[in-house]
Amino acid sequence: MISAGDIRKGTTFELDGQVYTVTEFLHVKPGKGAAFVRTKLRNVINGGVTETTFNPTAKLQEAVIERKEMQYLYTDEVLYYFMDQETFEQIPLNHDQVEEAIKYLKENMFAVIKFFKGEAFSVEPPNFVELQITQADPGAKGNTASNVLKPATVETGAIIPVPLFVNEGDVIRIDTRTGEYMERV
Repeated sequence: MISAGDIRKGTTFELDGQVYTVTEFLHVKPGKGAAFVRTKLRNVINGGVTETTFNPTAKLQEAVIERKEMQYLYTDEVLYYFMDQETFEQIPLNHDQVEEAIKYLKENMFAVIKFFKGEAFSVEPPNFVELQITQADPGAKGNTASNVLKPATVETGAIIPVPLFVNEGDVIRIDTRTGEYMERV
């Protein structure tokens, strides 16, 4: 059990049969009345966001989220298959579970799969990936006075804003947490 007064960003707990993670929190101590904790919670199973206030002395049941590194194998256009490197067991995940991560994953790359009570619910790509640009418009000559970006499509289909000097065929490093171009490799 954890106290609502100990809530921090990233804390995961069960509430009313659902599992939530804290995305924002604020301890409020008004001049008149009791203190409370204002939170913004994200449901880890379905992704819904809700705002809730707690009494700082309220007790919450901490949720145990298991994280396991698995290899992305392939997709059959409906399901995405990942393999456990220890047991070689393959698990299929639907598009909702891999939606954010799949735009940065190529076949045979490793990703972290999150489980709650044995059920996979989310995929986390590596923090940085190196992908080849498959389509990019040429930059306008002389347009280098400011930090101008152009859209480029990488081999997984994701569209990333890149500087004008980056061309088709270049391999770039991408920060998957923000979706931003880092550097040319």
